[in-house]
Formats: sequence, C-alpha cells, structure tokens
Amino acid sequence: MNLAILGTGYVGLVTGTCFAEMGNQVTCIDIDQAKLAQLREGIVPIHEPGLEALVQDNLKVGRLLFSDDLESAIIDSEVIFIAVGTPPNEDGSADLTHVETVAREIGEVIVNPIVVVNKSTVPVGTAEKVRAVINTALTKRNLVVEFDVVSNPEFLREGSAVKDFMFPDRIVVGTNNHKSRRVMDELYDAFAKKEGRIQYVGTRDAEMIKYATNAMLATKISFMNEVSVMCDALGIDVENVRRGIGSDSRIGPSFIYPGCGYGGSCFPKDVNALITVAKSAGIDGAILEAVESRNVQQKRVLVDKVVQHFGDDLAGKCFAIWGLAFKPETDDVREAPALVIINELRNRGATIQAYDPEAMDTSRAELGDENIEYVGDPYSAISDADALIVVTEWREFKQPDFRRLGKTLKSGIIFDGRNIYNPARVADYGLQYEGIGRSSILFKEGQ
Repeated sequence: MNLAILGTGYVGLVTGTCFAEMGNQVTCIDIDQAKLAQLREGIVPIHEPGLEALVQDNLKVGRLLFSDDLESAIIDSEVIFIAVGTPPNEDGSADLTHVETVAREIGEVIVNPIVVVNKSTVPVGTAEKVRAVINTALTKRNLVVEFDVVSNPEFLREGSAVKDFMFPDRIVVGTNNHKSRRVMDELYDAFAKKEGRIQYVGTRDAEMIKYATNAMLATKISFMNEVSVMCDALGIDVENVRRGIGSDSRIGPSFIYPGCGYGGSCFPKDVNALITVAKSAGIDGAILEAVESRNVQQKRVLVDKVVQHFGDDLAGKCFAIWGLAFKPETDDVREAPALVIINELRNRGATIQAYDPEAMDTSRAELGDENIEYVGDPYSAISDADALIVVTEWREFKQPDFRRLGKTLKSGIIFDGRNIYNPARVADYGLQYEGIGRSSILFKEGQ
C-alpha cells in the first residue's frame, strides 16, 4: 500500500518506518530541510533503540522516502497519516494549529478517494474538525472527492516504540465507514494476527481512549508517589507497601513504582489537556488536577531532601546528577524531573556535575552551561561532589561501585530518585541513603 506520513517527529518517524518494514511504500513529509537531509542519509535525530537500523534498511531498498513535496506524496497515496505535533497552549489545551494546517493542505491537493488517518494525540472532536477543514478546502476548489477521517491513536512508549508498534497490545481504530475499515484491516493485518487485536470504535471514542489511557497511567504513578510521601512521614518503607499492593491482581505491579515524578511528551501534556476537556464540558476534573499537582510537587521531593541535609543555602556545594532524560532508553528531556531538580539546586547556589548516556545534548539545550558541567561518565560526575542524586534508572546505574562512591562523595549521601538501590547494601559501604519513601534510618533500626 502507498502511504504518506505527514510529520517526521517521534510518532511519524516510527509509524512510517514500521509500515515500510512490512512492505508498504512510505513517503514521510516534513518542512525541516536539515532534518530531511539527515534522514535521507539514514541518520535519526532521536534516540530510539532499533529505529535507525530500520530506517537505513528501508532507505536502501527504496520503501522509505523522505520529502517536502506534500502534493506528490498525497496524490500517490491511498492512506494519509497526520502525525504532526499538538503542543500545549498556555491553558493546557492541545494546540491544533499544525493539525488544521495539514488538513487544509490535504483538502487543497487531493483528487482521488483517500483515507485520512489522524495519528496525532488530539482532543475529542478533532476528527470532525479535520473533516470540516478538508471539506472547506474542497468546496473552494468546486470539487467533490470521497474521503474519510479515521482516528488511530498511538500507544508507543519511548525506549520501546519499535517493539510497541510491531507487537501492539491493541490497535484502536475510530471509524464508522465500512470502506475505511477494510483499508485499515488490510494495513494492520501484519500487526494483528492475534484475534481481537484491532478494536473498532467511533472517532470520538478513539480520541478519548488515548487521553484516558495516559491519564490512568499517570494517576497510578501519582497515587503511589503520594503514598511514598506519607511513608516518609510515617517511617515506613514504601517498597514493602508497593510489593504488598502490587501482588493484588486487581491492582497489579505496573506503574506503581514510586519516584521523583513523570515527564516526557505524553503524560504531562495529556493530563493537562484532559483537564481542559473536562472544564469545557462543565465537569470538575478534580482527580486529574490532583494527579498533575502531585507530579509537580514530586519533582521537588529530592530537592527537599537535599535541603534537609545541607540547608537552603547551597553555595559551595556540588552535586552529581546521574540521569537527565525523563526515562531510560531515550534522549528526551521534555518535562524531565532532572531539569526541575537541577534548576532548583542552581537557584540555591549549587553547582552540578551531570551525566546521562544519551541526553547530554538535549539537556544542554534546555539547561545551558551556567553552574553545570556535563561529564563523560558516571564516576567523573562524582569527583569532588558532596552528594549523588540518581534521577533516571539507566541500567548502568543499577550496580555501581559503592566502595568507590563511599570514598569519593564528600558527605557520603546518595539520593535515590527511583529507589533502585538496596538501602541496607548502601549502608554496608558507609554511605547514607535517601530514597523516595524510604531512608537508611529505617534499616539501621532493623525495620
């Protein structure tokens, strides 16, 4: 099948590449000439395991093309995917400017029957808006073209997006059009061999499923983070609590790991967008607002622990930061807890020595170079540092040389923002441990 993907951001690039891998002819459209030049050379501008190799393979065999020629790509395609960004407005709502722009451009050039698939994360009712914009453009051309707008939200996790696309839990398709359904069946057949993998719903249902999914996952995270704060206050090890409730089959172990807050391009944006949707419908989104509020507070929990140990004036203090990306296996620092933590510490006079396996360049673009040094390995970060703050649970941080940490860190304190270390083991090396909802004091008392 001939496909056009409008937008070569995270979603568009993964979508187009994976469809090409299955034998489709895919043209990815973008207006960023520098990015297009990179992609044509097989250079992927984001860190996503396995993606660059697939891009290179499909470029070589000619199934994957990168272009700025929107008109040619649309005319030659049977299905058009809209995969442009929907950044948040100041009020938290989704900015649909890019979606509406490409919808108008589609209406200005289509001449043959076509299926338009919205892959971008959008508010309820966007498919109807896209249909109206395309119809308006066709009316101005005095042309009637058969088309349908389908909602097909993505459920890709950064760090495992290729696997998620190739082996999906479910494929949600919003359409009531039988012709479109046959097209989507054919397109996704290779990805949905297991019965019931494709779920057909209305366009509004599909749009709500995407928002509700991310809001539910964010809710689990914020709930457990709030429990961790209570555990800190009550002298309880939150990890025991987590295991206790996670073994209940009605709850399960996923997304109840306490930490220093969630980030990325999805959860923060989608929770706030759903809050706006609720308000526009005259509904009190109190739970969603609480989820967002807890996450904002959680990003400062480690800062509060640092201040408890060192005081509010951190002039002359140096802190090692392990992990800058919002999660492992990505270079994405959007809404990353590390950015908040570093800025809070610098505002109090501290200097930072930071290391991340992938997110050094993206972090520098956000944080600049004032009172922060970006170093080449984890142990360079702890040199002359007063304490270590672990923010992202990269694999290479999980079994460090605690003896070396004990000899190097001036204060001998580890602030563990993801609870990846065993406090008792840390204490064996003479180090003090401060986690999220757990402290080495508990273990010294034998609790």
